[in-house]
Amino acid sequence: MRITVLLLSAFAATAAVAQADDSASFYAGKNLRLTVGSSAGGGTDIVARLLARHIGKHVPGQPGVVVVNQPGGGGLVGANRIANVAARDGSEFATMERAIPQLAFMGDANVHFDPLKLTWLGSLSSYQNDAFMLLVNADHPARSVEDLRSGAAKARLGASQQGSTNLTFALISKEVLGLNVEAISGYAGTAKISLAMTAREVDGQLMGIVSVQASQRHLWESKAMRPLVQFARRTRHPILPDVPTGQELVRDDAGRALIEFAELPFFMAQSFVAPPGVPAHRARALREAFMKMTKDADYRAEARKLEIDDSPIGHETIEALLAKAKATPAPVIESFRKVIARTGP
Repeated sequence: MRITVLLLSAFAATAAVAQADDSASFYAGKNLRLTVGSSAGGGTDIVARLLARHIGKHVPGQPGVVVVNQPGGGGLVGANRIANVAARDGSEFATMERAIPQLAFMGDANVHFDPLKLTWLGSLSSYQNDAFMLLVNADHPARSVEDLRSGAAKARLGASQQGSTNLTFALISKEVLGLNVEAISGYAGTAKISLAMTAREVDGQLMGIVSVQASQRHLWESKAMRPLVQFARRTRHPILPDVPTGQELVRDDAGRALIEFAELPFFMAQSFVAPPGVPAHRARALREAFMKMTKDADYRAEARKLEIDDSPIGHETIEALLAKAKATPAPVIESFRKVIARTGP
């Protein structure tokens, strides 16, 4: 028996070496295709190109990485391609817009794949260092969220188009938390909403700390904005110790479950994924390369320079998040669907 065990161990070790050699010979001299489901120059594209500059040296054979932008459907065109059309040999991977897996679990007819069947590599951000805040102008009469909940004050919140995260959470604030807010949708991004706040066309908006610091740092540092609620947090962010989370404010278990489902996309905010069916040893090589890259000094220095959140997670964490989301009871998903179907007051 001992000889058999030794032989099996030796066979396994030999097989592992052979697979590693196969990966190195397969990737050497190749260019990996990285599909980005948005236009060049946007936030997702910037993150993808950062990864493309650094991941190759950690993949066996040190391949190059070619970025191909394929915008459409809020990232759905690229996501459907990687799931159904892309080569399954480990030579292709893609960005995944954070809300798309959620759409799949909601039964969206435009999502043509099961997120749990994809080959997830990891996410560069788990939102650990961020929070999605409901902000108002500093001169707004609401001094705390209780002023909005009691009806003592009302806030008009600027938002983008239907389906946008800022509109979704403005509606959740109204419908689930019972805050006296009105969503004013149709703005072309957070920069336009910030201008509307300055002009007092609206009183506030919802956006992340990292986004505020990157695009509106002068307003943030001068305390021209007042955060009243923080979403996408299981605990209060260290720089917002006096600002309650949405989970703290929710009134019942049904509302809590709805917010938990709504917040899912934040915890895998900058994800990368390969097609289903990638050979196991090449999937392992890509996953290991992804995590090694996140610890690479050159990558981390450039990420800091670009002010990109540095809180990576591996594929196991993403798969656990997706499994939990898929198990969300149908009534909760239906309630969420009804909330985001609204477009305003």
